[in-house]
Amino acid sequence: MDDLLNDFLAETAEILAEAGGALVAWEADPADRAQLDAIFRLVHTIKGSSGFLALPRVTALAHAAEDALDQVRRGQRAADAALVTGVLGIVDRLNMLCTALGQDGTEPAGDDRAVIAALADRETGQAAERPPEAAGVQLRREDDLQGDLQSWRSIRVPLPLLDSVMTAVTDIVLVRNEFARMLRESGASPAVIASFDRLSDSIAGMRQSVSQMRMQRIDKLFAPLPRIVRDLAQDMGKKIAFQTSGGEVELDREMMENIRDPLIHIVRNAIDHGIETLEDRVAAGKDITATISVAARQSGNQIEIEVRDDGRGLSPEAITAKAVASRAITAAEARTMSPKEKLELIFRPGFSTAAKITAVSGRGVGMDIVKANIEKIGGIVELRNDEGRGLTILLRVPMTLTIISGLMVRAAGQYFAIPRGAVREILLENGDTVRIDRVGGGELATVRGEQYPLLRLEDVIGREHDAADDADDRALVIIRPGQGQSYALSVAAIHDHEELVIKPAAPMIMATGLYAGTTLPDNGRPVLLLDVQGLLAVARIDAAEAGRRRDGAAEAEAQASAARGAAQLLLFREAAGRMRGIRLSVIERVEEVPAAALFESAGRIQVRIGDDIYPVHAAKLPAAPDGQSTQKLMRLHDGQAMLCYPIAEVVDIVRLPDAVQPAAAPGLIAGVVLVGGEPVELIDPFWLMEQYARRDTAPVAGHAPLCRLAADDDGWGENFLAPLLRSAGYRVAATAAEDDETPDVLLCLADDGGDIAPVVDAVPVIRLRTAVAATGPDDDTVYRYDRQALLDALAQRVGGRGV
Repeated sequence: MDDLLNDFLAETAEILAEAGGALVAWEADPADRAQLDAIFRLVHTIKGSSGFLALPRVTALAHAAEDALDQVRRGQRAADAALVTGVLGIVDRLNMLCTALGQDGTEPAGDDRAVIAALADRETGQAAERPPEAAGVQLRREDDLQGDLQSWRSIRVPLPLLDSVMTAVTDIVLVRNEFARMLRESGASPAVIASFDRLSDSIAGMRQSVSQMRMQRIDKLFAPLPRIVRDLAQDMGKKIAFQTSGGEVELDREMMENIRDPLIHIVRNAIDHGIETLEDRVAAGKDITATISVAARQSGNQIEIEVRDDGRGLSPEAITAKAVASRAITAAEARTMSPKEKLELIFRPGFSTAAKITAVSGRGVGMDIVKANIEKIGGIVELRNDEGRGLTILLRVPMTLTIISGLMVRAAGQYFAIPRGAVREILLENGDTVRIDRVGGGELATVRGEQYPLLRLEDVIGREHDAADDADDRALVIIRPGQGQSYALSVAAIHDHEELVIKPAAPMIMATGLYAGTTLPDNGRPVLLLDVQGLLAVARIDAAEAGRRRDGAAEAEAQASAARGAAQLLLFREAAGRMRGIRLSVIERVEEVPAAALFESAGRIQVRIGDDIYPVHAAKLPAAPDGQSTQKLMRLHDGQAMLCYPIAEVVDIVRLPDAVQPAAAPGLIAGVVLVGGEPVELIDPFWLMEQYARRDTAPVAGHAPLCRLAADDDGWGENFLAPLLRSAGYRVAATAAEDDETPDVLLCLADDGGDIAPVVDAVPVIRLRTAVAATGPDDDTVYRYDRQALLDALAQRVGGRGV
C-alpha cells in the first residue's frame, strides 16, 4: 500500500500543477472545449485513484470539482471567474491534503464543506445533481477514458534507480573510451576493431535511452506559473498577460527541481515591483495590461530560460544609492563601478530594491539565493536591462549530467573540448583556401570566399601562447553556435574525437561564461568543455551571418591558390566510420543540407540545393546521424560539372604524403597513404566524375550550348525533346524565340527538312526523322527516339561546328 500511495502522491502532484495552469488558460478562453475536457480528465483521474485508496476527503473534493466542470461541458452552467476560483480552491485544498498524506501516511481529519460550497452555481445557489448511474457504476463518456488509456503504457521508476543506471552507463562509456585508445595503440586486427565498433554502437544506443528516461518537457516547470501570476496580479490590482513558449524543450528532472523555486521567485519579483501600478503605466504611456513572458530554448548542451517583463526595469543609479545607504559598498566604490557592475549589486546578500516589505518581496532574501541555487547546478544568471521599459533575466543551465560527442583541441598548453554538434568544418590556418586579415583591431578569416570573425582561443581565455606549439600547424574550427551565427576559432592543434561525460564545473568557473561544464576523458586529465556561445559574449563579437558578403576576388584567389598547390588533403569520415581523404583542390565547399533535400529518382540519389539539383554519389539515401536532421555534403567541381559526396564529418586538412600505394584497378579508391601512421584511402575524383558526368551532371550555367528547335509544328520538340536536352546540359530555345544569341546547333523536326532559312548558314544542323529506319545509305538524319545517337550527334556537331 505504501508503494501505491507514493505513486498516487507523485501522480497527483503533477496533475495538480498542470491543472492550475490549464484552469487559468481556460478562464482566458472559456470557449476552448479541448482545454475544458483536459481539465475534467485530470480531476477525474484524481477521483478514481483516491477512491481506490480509500481517501474520502480527496475523493469528495475531486468529485465536487468534476461535477462543476461536467455541468459546463453539458451546457448546464456558464464558465465564469467564480467557477475558476472555486476549482482553484479545490486544487489548493488537494495540494494541502497530499502534503499531509506524504508526511503522515494518512488523510487528516477536516471539514471541506466551505470549499465545496464555493463551487455552487450562483443562479441556483446549489450544485447541480449528478448524472444518473447504472447499477452503481457511473456512466463515463468515451472521451473521459482517453486520459486513462494514454497512461497505461508507462510505469514509474524511482529516481535513485535511474541515477544508478546513469552512473553505470557513464562508467561504461569511460571504459569504452579507454579501450578504444588501447586498440588504436596496439594495432588490433580489423575483426577485433569491427566487433568493438558494434559494441560501441550498442553502448551509444543504451546511453541515449537512459538519458531520455530522466528528461521531462519543460512545460511541467511552467505549469504552476499562470496560477501564480493570476492570483498575485489580482491581489495587487494589476493587469498582466502571461505567456510561455518552448514548453517542448526537455530538461533533466533533477535540474528542473533545482530551477523551480528560483524561477517562481523571479516571476513573483517581476509582478511585485517590476510591473508598475495601473496609474504609473498610464503616466508612462504604456498599455495598462502588462506582459510577462517565460521562454525556453536549447543552446548546445545548455538550456536557456528567459523571463521578460515590460515593467520599469532597473535603475543602476537607484541600486547604487541603495547599496551605499545600506553600507554594502562605499561611495568611492560606487563611482568606479560600470553600469553592469551596478546592476549586479542586486545579487549581494540581503540587498533589495523594494521600497517596503511585503508578503512577496523586500525582505532581503531574494536574488542572491536565486544566483546561488543556479550556480550550484552549474548555471549562470544574466541581466539584460532596459531602464523604464523592462527587464530580462536569463538563466543558462546544463541539460543534465550528459554524454556528448566532443572534439578535443589544444591551446595554451592545455586541452579543451568543443561540442561536436557545433563544429562545421576543420581547416589548417595556413591552408591554401584560408586567408586571414586584420580589420578594425580584430581578425577576419576568409575560407573559400566566405568570411568569418576569427577568435584565437588563447586570447579569449586570457592565456599566453605555448612556445612549444608549431605556428604552421594551427587549425581553424568553423563553429556554428546557433541558427544564423558562425565564426572561426583558432587553436594550436586538433587532438581527437571522443564521447565525453559532461558535469557542471565549479560555480567560479561557470561564472566566466566561457565554459559549459567539465569532463574526464580516457587519459584521466580533467578537461573543460567550451561554451561556444559564451566565447562570443566574452569576446564581444557579432557572429551573425546576416549581411555578410561573398568576396568574389578572395574566392577567385583562393581557388587559384588551391589549383597551384594541390598538395592539401581533406580527411573525412564516412557514415560507416571509415576514414578517407580527397585532394582539397577538387572540393568547392563542404556544407550541411536538410536531410529532406535528398531524394531518389530514376534509381539515382540527388539533392536539391537552392534552385539547382545535383547528383549524389550514394547507392541509397544516406541516413542522417542520430539526433540530427541534416546531412554533410562535399561538393566536387571539375570546372563544368558538380557532384555531391555525403560524409559524416570533416576530420582535418593535412599535407598530401608523397608516397602513395596505388590501387590494383580503377575505381572509387585511387590508392592508400599513411597519415599519422594510419592508412587512409584516397578518393579518385577522375573516376567519380567519369561515372556521373555523361548523364547526371550539367555544364556550369553560362557555358551550356544553345540548341534551337526548327519546324516544331506539333509541339513534340518542346514537350518531348527539350526536357532530354536540358537534362543533358544543353539550353533549348524555339525558332520563334526573340533573342540575339546565335545557336550552337539547330535541330530540324520535320521529315521534309522544314524551313530553316532564318538560321545563319554557319550553324550546324541535325535533322530528326519520325521513321525508325533510314531511307537509304545517304540518309544522315537521326531517328528522334534514338537517345544515344542524338546525344552523340550533338556532341559531334557542337564540337566540330559542321553539318
